[in-house]
Amino acid sequence: MNSPSTLVQGLLARRSPGHSLEQPFYTSDEVYNYDLQNIFYKEWLYCIPACQLKKAGSFVTIKVGAYNVIIVRGNDGEVRAFHNSCRHRGSEVCKAREGQAAKLVCSYHQWTYDFDGKLVWANSMGPGFEARQHGLRPVHLRNLAGLVYICLADKPPDFEAFAKAAQPYLAVHDLSDAKVAHSSTIIEKGNWKLVWENNRECYHCAGNHPALCRSFSLDPEVAGVVTDAGVSPNLQAHFDACEAAGAPAAWNMDQAGQYRIARMPLQKGVVSYTMDGKAAASKPLGRVAKPDAGTLMLFHYPSTWNHFLPDHSLTFRVLPISPTETEVTTTWLVHKDAKEGVDYDMKRLTEVWLDTNDEDREIVETNQRGILSPAYTPGPYSPSVEDGVVQFVDWYVQWLARHSSPVPMAAE
Repeated sequence: MNSPSTLVQGLLARRSPGHSLEQPFYTSDEVYNYDLQNIFYKEWLYCIPACQLKKAGSFVTIKVGAYNVIIVRGNDGEVRAFHNSCRHRGSEVCKAREGQAAKLVCSYHQWTYDFDGKLVWANSMGPGFEARQHGLRPVHLRNLAGLVYICLADKPPDFEAFAKAAQPYLAVHDLSDAKVAHSSTIIEKGNWKLVWENNRECYHCAGNHPALCRSFSLDPEVAGVVTDAGVSPNLQAHFDACEAAGAPAAWNMDQAGQYRIARMPLQKGVVSYTMDGKAAASKPLGRVAKPDAGTLMLFHYPSTWNHFLPDHSLTFRVLPISPTETEVTTTWLVHKDAKEGVDYDMKRLTEVWLDTNDEDREIVETNQRGILSPAYTPGPYSPSVEDGVVQFVDWYVQWLARHSSPVPMAAE
């Protein structure tokens, strides 16, 4: 059997541009592990909105491949991340997906850590034991305007260019004033790349997303990418109107293709992702003065796409859990003072994307089952309505070609 490196390099060498990838990219254990080692263990990954950690001791745990990470808010208000492995004999320190703790205590032998990772209590370890040498192993973390990213690599790649580009767009949404209204996690029985490919086009929307199509524009320019840096007059007029209202809007695309930020219009007369097109929350989240500013669409490969609207915001997190399974978590954010039943109705707030996520799950799973057939061969993408898919796949294969060497993991 080929090693992962040999297999992947062979697949890359014979790849047909403008076409879907060969079957092993979507099915092989070797390619899956190669993706983990060379993308998910090296790159910055979106995890949670910072407001999910309401106060000191609030924590969540995140699994990325073989790694289990604790993200916790400290007594100083800062959010930090640590490997969820006790420095005694390796047990998980936090067993729950999220919770509230007075200290981080390993249930096995009660080794106890503060929220900054320091070991503060360990019984019967002898007079020569140095507690300061046994703190939780840290994980790199950045809080970008209320969005928490982590990186598992010992030396993470640059985050500043993305942060500098995204900050002005996100600032007007005041995510520090947000709270989590609802969160949904589903398992899609498909490869993580199929999840992304489906997200990067709306070729399928009219036939599959009746609720979403009430609000989301079907203009390919909205869902796709501008490959020649050109913008249509209608879209430019929308950008200009948003900018005049104090909401940065125009395209900002990473040269390497890893992220894109743009404030896109919704359907005419629509202001939010609701069945009637009206606002989902009467108390706005942020300072976007133009009610019909549409949605700030931000994607950052490999882990997140997002929609930030004048009334509420949505974040989406993508994490692979096997060659043919992907976890997708959606979080709805509203103003921290908004009251359910008064300022927003939970059903109106969530129904469009709950339906859309379930429809996308079925699409991805159907796609995966078809690719599993021995008869599958890569087919051509549409250059007019699947340019976003082409852009994602090109980013993926170019990333693997550039970043295929081993990397040491984060250590103390």
